[in-house]
Amino acid sequence: MFGLKQDWSLDVLPRYFTLDDYESSVPRWCAGCGDHGILTTVQRICRDKQLLPEKTVCVSGIGCSSRFPHYMSTYGFHGLHGRAFPVACGIKSRRPDLDVWVATGDGDCCSIGAGHWVHAVRYNMDMVAILFDNNVYALTKKQSSPTSQIGQSTNTHPKGAPLPPLNPSTTTLSITNCSFVAQTVDWNPVHMHETLKAAHEHKGFSFVRIFQRCPVFSEECFAEAQTDPDLVQLVEHDNGLQVSESGTRIYKNRRTHDPSDLVQAMAVSNQTDVLPIGLLYQNETMPIYNEYSSVGINSTPEDKINALNHQLDRFAI
Repeated sequence: MFGLKQDWSLDVLPRYFTLDDYESSVPRWCAGCGDHGILTTVQRICRDKQLLPEKTVCVSGIGCSSRFPHYMSTYGFHGLHGRAFPVACGIKSRRPDLDVWVATGDGDCCSIGAGHWVHAVRYNMDMVAILFDNNVYALTKKQSSPTSQIGQSTNTHPKGAPLPPLNPSTTTLSITNCSFVAQTVDWNPVHMHETLKAAHEHKGFSFVRIFQRCPVFSEECFAEAQTDPDLVQLVEHDNGLQVSESGTRIYKNRRTHDPSDLVQAMAVSNQTDVLPIGLLYQNETMPIYNEYSSVGINSTPEDKINALNHQLDRFAI
């Protein structure tokens, strides 16, 4: 008919979101910083999944990575140092309908935020926790972090960090009620995309450790692994990440690992001579706390009184 657009008969969604709908202000991270790729990957997943921007929340603590909510055109909460997880858990416990993403660094999560990290894993609320691990406190200009390597020169340890680094993945795997742990690298966008997509699809607390480049303060940390793919070990399994050949063909160092095996996951992630990337562990049977905490949220006052009376009757003598 005259005047009708050519797509008039298509079944078009009422709202369709493009990348522009998830992009906010221009990121102010340094050129070459791995944070740029992580941000773009999350934005693409939001676009592919057509997540409602008004039903998506990004939460962070303090650090370079914690600028993340400012660059997402969604709801966001830029919290205090180490306090991303209690804020995120509070949001999810009362609003289980929201998609919650947590951006935290190796200093923010594994140092001052370590206590909250442990309990967030145990609560197993349905959210994605992204650990930007660059082995250093970058925002405050190169102090040793919990993941700094022995001998790594920093402003707090000019002659080299003296202590062995904490391993965020093995630590997470050792916490009661852990349900999802994966590792990836920021310089392989295909593998990183599939890792974060699998984390988002998992029901429960998904912990993703990303080996993230800092070209200013810790450029030496992953330089060799970038140039020599044999220093990266691809962890694969039929029940693991399904990554296209374009994202895996450079990796000849491969290891078959069943992500349902917790003991084996600890052994894989505890390697120090290579960077293992892939799905380390997944258990979809673990209890999810927000399914408990959200019970009765939409109840009327009468419902709550009846529930209270029911509880009192149970204890009546």
